Amino acid sequence: MKAVVTVTAKDAKGIIAKVSAKCSEYGANIVDISQSVVGEYFAMIMLLEFEENVNFGEFVDAMNVLGKENGLIIQAMHEDIFNSMHRI
Repeated sequence: MKAVVTVTAKDAKGIIAKVSAKCSEYGANIVDISQSVVGEYFAMIMLLEFEENVNFGEFVDAMNVLGKENGLIIQAMHEDIFNSMHRI
């Protein structure tokens, strides 16, 4: 299973480290990653691959908590939803 994760925030040290560490806790492999800093703002898109037995709902909840704790806006979308949205 794959997922797309986006992160936006004011730029700060350690954003990639914190987000990738949380992904690792859920057994996610980062397949592709793109990040940029525009002025004082940080934006990142990650494509993750999970083992089939991961509880994706728990992962989404954990990413939301991480975001709230660190002033990040994190959105995680299962690849099925992402693909369906773009077929319409």
